[in-house]
Amino acid sequence: MNGITSTLKRSKSELKQLTKEPLVIIAIVVSFLLFFIFIIYPIGSAVIYSLKAMGENGIQEENFSLKVYEFIFTHKRFFNAISNSLVLGIIVASTCTVMGFIFAFAMARIKLPLQGVFKNIALLPIISPPFMFAISVILLFGRSGLITFRLLGIDRFEIYGLPGLIIVQTISMFPIAFMTLMGVLQAIDPDLETCAMNLGARRFKSFRSVTLPLALPGIFAAWLLTFVASITDFGNPIIIGGDFNVLSVLAYLEFTGMGNLPRGCALAIVLLVPTVCVFFLQKYIMRKNTYATITGKSTRRATLKAKPYIKVVLFIFCSLLILIILMFYGTIIFTSFVNLWGIDWTPTLKWFEYAYTVGMETFQDTVFLASIATPITAIFGMIVAFLVVRKVFPGRHFLELLTMMSYAIPGTAIGIGYILAFNKPPLLLTGTAVILIACYIFRNIPIGVEAGVAALKQISAEIEESSANLGANTAHTFRKITLPLITPAFFAGATFSFVRCMTAISAIIFLVSGSWRHLTILTLGQTEDMRLGAAGALSTILILVIIIALFLIKKITGLGQEKIFGEIGH
Repeated sequence: MNGITSTLKRSKSELKQLTKEPLVIIAIVVSFLLFFIFIIYPIGSAVIYSLKAMGENGIQEENFSLKVYEFIFTHKRFFNAISNSLVLGIIVASTCTVMGFIFAFAMARIKLPLQGVFKNIALLPIISPPFMFAISVILLFGRSGLITFRLLGIDRFEIYGLPGLIIVQTISMFPIAFMTLMGVLQAIDPDLETCAMNLGARRFKSFRSVTLPLALPGIFAAWLLTFVASITDFGNPIIIGGDFNVLSVLAYLEFTGMGNLPRGCALAIVLLVPTVCVFFLQKYIMRKNTYATITGKSTRRATLKAKPYIKVVLFIFCSLLILIILMFYGTIIFTSFVNLWGIDWTPTLKWFEYAYTVGMETFQDTVFLASIATPITAIFGMIVAFLVVRKVFPGRHFLELLTMMSYAIPGTAIGIGYILAFNKPPLLLTGTAVILIACYIFRNIPIGVEAGVAALKQISAEIEESSANLGANTAHTFRKITLPLITPAFFAGATFSFVRCMTAISAIIFLVSGSWRHLTILTLGQTEDMRLGAAGALSTILILVIIIALFLIKKITGLGQEKIFGEIGH
């Protein structure tokens, strides 16, 4: 009882303090309202639809029931999709984490040649279209692949299904584990390992007894992140999945192809449950910061003196990984300049001409929508970060939870939820630019919030208090004092948001229309029609635009690719 009373008193005191800052109250109310409309309401709509079975006559039943979920868990096709998603996620998360740890350890703790080049190239898969590597794998290892058929003479090599998905997802998602573990390893003071060796421990024992235990929370967190990325992936399975059904694709096919809205919603909700649970478990692990070491000294990033053979082994591993990434990129670029891959190698620009004819308006739509959504996402993210870090109000932690929830929700569930929620009054947004921009903003808002929170925690609150003591209100202080200080985080969040807008697919595939299109959806269509040259040209154009954007950001702000994605990864 006393606890409830003290909580009420504290809430009353917080509200009294807020009454002195009406702009803050407006910002809090508007933030909660927007998150309710564009996160809670769409997911709630999907949940409600999943509880309404489709009758034999094709008409949706009005009464709520669990018939759809019962059908899913008792029919082999759907149950296999659930188990397939989990198996794929476990394998990919494990391979990505192992590769990411070795690569991060080599970059963070060992001095190797070409280290800067390796870091930048390793981050390239993040800025690529989500299924670009799937196209490369088909061209290289497919039934008429350059390596399998032309070089090795193996005909009818089956790359579709689980083997192809493991290859593609491992290469495209390993940067997630790499960025997470890079920050973890840099937070561990290398002097601890040196001290262990000075006390007589061999190098491997020092690594096993000091570095590895301190890095375990980060390793587990990286595994969870890549697991979520794998089971929610849509672009790669729809291209190279073959008969290996996964939940994200099956939900899309049931919702759009079969027209069974309740079943498509139920599959999306089944996918939603583990991803949300795993995501927040990962956030809990990372926030404990059990891998960090407090020494009382300034942080430094020292390298270890490794034996020559260790350097050679790590250099070979990193080089092979980078060469594989470059091979996949080179394949996409090369196929867009030849007449017909594997048959007619005559150089040509016809695929770029075709891409210009078919895709120019789509390209303009994509850049226009991303350009509008990016600054809104970045500014809104900084405002929410400022509220949750600098202001005390009832529901502060719930607001932060809402921002993270939008990142944890699979794109398939978001897309289905938006279609159901905004297909009728009072918010009839289907087919408009607004629904796409809203999807971009609320899918990417956690990026800006996390970058802002990390930056604000490094800035003393006394600076803002001094501004307030001199008579400035909260809005003026935020605009003139806080925002300039967190400019690097602002641009990092904005850049990463722009990249995700340009390469989005899983959510927006439900939302594009004849009026507003997206380049990744057009590329997917060309791939499904086996116009791989056109798909390669469109992918090349998309990558080029993103690289130019990163170059301009670097020139304007001084933030390089490693800094931008590294800050987000930390």
